[in-house]
Amino acid sequence: MPDPFSFSGVASIESGLRALDLIGTVAFAMSGALLGVRKRFDLFGVLVLGCVTAVGGGAIRDTLTGNTPPLFLRDETYLWLAIAGSLTAFAFGTRLARFERAISLFDTLGLALFAATGALGASKLGLGPLGVTFAGALSGVGGGIIRDLLAHEVPEVLYRRDQLYATAAAAGAFAVYLLQGHLPQLGVQLSGAGVVIVFRFVSRRGWVKLPVRRVPEGS
Repeated sequence: MPDPFSFSGVASIESGLRALDLIGTVAFAMSGALLGVRKRFDLFGVLVLGCVTAVGGGAIRDTLTGNTPPLFLRDETYLWLAIAGSLTAFAFGTRLARFERAISLFDTLGLALFAATGALGASKLGLGPLGVTFAGALSGVGGGIIRDLLAHEVPEVLYRRDQLYATAAAAGAFAVYLLQGHLPQLGVQLSGAGVVIVFRFVSRRGWVKLPVRRVPEGS
């Protein structure tokens, strides 16, 4: 096991973080592209939805934090993987769409990894707890919001109280803030992603729901 303070140890950690980020990119691209397939978009439309879902949140985060140009423009690996994931969803969409659990898994995986990665980057900039939480949550849900708007859908983060989404991303991002400096970076990211997955799991089981204000009819 490499010493985390050695050059090889740091390189290993950075490689692990990058690998998780790339996995999240593919997962989100497939999730976004599958919505385009279900909406019967053409190939270009599917590619657009897949790519904005994969890189949109990170692009917004980078712009807000002054880290420009956005990462996907500085390292085109992310964009190529987003295109590859979108093409895969387009090619096999009719089969993949039958497996709702698989689609949900892709979406949850992307949400968890992006929220944790975004929060980790914001933490390195010295942002406070609210800044880190906001940046992480935005990294996770920003692309999905753009995707839904392009597909003429009300963004799910605004009304799906029975399936915690933005709340799960915020919880994972806040966990990253709390753990930063106490664990290796890879451990921090995995822990933050794990918190997101746990929140998503318990909400899908119906164990946790956000309150909704009930307004009497006719008022």
